[in-house]
Amino acid sequence: RVPPILLRTTQRDRLAGMRILVSMDSWPADSEYPLGHYVKTLGVAGTKDTETEVLLNEFRIPCEPFPAKVLACLPPADYKITLEPDRVDLRHIPVLSIDPPGCKDIDDALHCTELPNGNWQVGVHIADVTHYVEAGTAIDLEAANRSTSTYLVNKRLDMLPSLLTTDLCSLKGNVDRFAFSVLWEVTPEAHIVDVEFHKSIIHSIAALTYQQAQSLIDKPDKDCKDDIQAGAVKRLASLSRKFRARRIDAGALTLASPEVKFVLDSESLNPTDVQAYTLYEANALVEEFMLLANVTVSKKILRHYPTLSVLRRHPAPNRSMFDGLIQKAKTRGVSIRIDDSKKLADSLDDAGKALKDDPYLDQLLRILSTRCMSPAQYFCSGEYQAKDWHHYGLAAPVYTHFTSPIRRYADVCVHRLLAAAIGVAPLPVFLSSKSHLHDLAANMNRRHRAAQLAGRASVQLHTLIFFAGGDGSEDDSGDGGGGTKEEDAYVLDVETSPNSEPSFSVMVPRYGIEGRVRLTKINGKDDECLVRDPENHRLGYKDPKTGKLLASVAVFDKVRVRIWVRKSRDRRELVVDLLEPQLLANPAAALKSKQSVKKEKKAAGPTSGGSASKKKKKKKQKTRQ
Repeated sequence: RVPPILLRTTQRDRLAGMRILVSMDSWPADSEYPLGHYVKTLGVAGTKDTETEVLLNEFRIPCEPFPAKVLACLPPADYKITLEPDRVDLRHIPVLSIDPPGCKDIDDALHCTELPNGNWQVGVHIADVTHYVEAGTAIDLEAANRSTSTYLVNKRLDMLPSLLTTDLCSLKGNVDRFAFSVLWEVTPEAHIVDVEFHKSIIHSIAALTYQQAQSLIDKPDKDCKDDIQAGAVKRLASLSRKFRARRIDAGALTLASPEVKFVLDSESLNPTDVQAYTLYEANALVEEFMLLANVTVSKKILRHYPTLSVLRRHPAPNRSMFDGLIQKAKTRGVSIRIDDSKKLADSLDDAGKALKDDPYLDQLLRILSTRCMSPAQYFCSGEYQAKDWHHYGLAAPVYTHFTSPIRRYADVCVHRLLAAAIGVAPLPVFLSSKSHLHDLAANMNRRHRAAQLAGRASVQLHTLIFFAGGDGSEDDSGDGGGGTKEEDAYVLDVETSPNSEPSFSVMVPRYGIEGRVRLTKINGKDDECLVRDPENHRLGYKDPKTGKLLASVAVFDKVRVRIWVRKSRDRRELVVDLLEPQLLANPAAALKSKQSVKKEKKAAGPTSGGSASKKKKKKKQKTRQ
């Protein structure tokens, strides 16, 4: 954490309540705080626009407009895409794309047609970004520096100028576009017969959403006889199921993340609702063919450039990284094994079956397993031995990124390597330098991680705005958005250390958020009724008279919580309070209420109890008769 920085200024009153950017200059030995100077004002603290600027600066996301020298590299406004020499014309093939609703930067498109011999031709067509981004030019150097597009809730910060990102490179429907195509001949049983790589020109017949593609997958076969789109999507779905089954058999992991999407107001872009992100089979279909393309391309470039290939590795996790989850899972009678990815995948599947009474626990275990792993990394193949190229999560010996060159610079490098490998373009000089590739990979890893963190921070910011019930503006009155909510939550971790504040963290599936539930009504130091059970990751509360356990919360338990936002002058804090079990939320009040109920029952006891007793006696007499 950055410590408070001491500034000397004559504008203290004007800067109060503002978010400012400062630079740390020095930290004298006799000073409690480091010394710094004012750089610029970002805006009023707590507002959406200001806090967005803060997170962009915090994670050093490049967000300045593209300079003139970069824009000078773009084609003219009246540029027309026409067939060029050495480019294969695939415009007669019914290519289509499948993306989220409203997607503008369409990197990839697919096709699947029947061949005369009974096999199928499958194509993955990727935007040919390197046609417009020449190696070593100003636009290429800018893209290399930015390294990735960054996706926030309310905006997208592109790696490339919009003329390329959302127009010339985007594989939109019903227009000609340049592509880099991977074409396979496969049997209907998903056995690969042959593969080809081509620089191409395509004409997409449709830009489908995942939901539209799913409706085609679900369409009865009898209604698809003359439907070109439905036939293609159904064949792709059939193949993807078989490819996926083989990957999983080989040890590929099926992991999860608590993804949600915000419904934004069309004018203000403020959150009006939060919804779980719906996954269709169509999502898995696209993912499967992107994985296939990435693996296929990685093998091709490695054959030609064994020490210069840009690859992506995912190290196997250390046992210590999983120890906490393994212990927590044991409390539910579930065993997590991590000897290799296959054993982990199988143990997660077994856990899902054992916890089938609550399907969300299966997803929760997969979310927590993801967090126990090291992040995947870009690297140059010449820097590691072949055994260290392995991608643990995908159970793939080699892997790279080829399918998203509009938004990832790693894919741009791979396109250049592949073009050189098939002899359609020379390999740029800088891609022949291991030291340069090392620096490129380091920057790509750093930028990728920063973009992830910025995206999560944007989600947290919009979550605060939503639960605050306001619009995140400077004059926010707090009368919009979602406001306070009561929801089910699942316990992720329990604080059982001696003398610590009794608390536990929870995941709220409905909103994909996490929070810390603090049991403020229990004195962690002096309350002898508080039960800490580290072995079973449990907190409990016992009856002060009998010592009987009255209520408890353990890891993976479902609880009921209230979510709201505590506001101060220039800060907002998401607060998660426990509602149920009530005996833990407020033991004194719950016990008092319980005693009152007992007294009432006792007071009413003789009358009701006597009549009940008489009825029982009469019933026995009748039975004897």
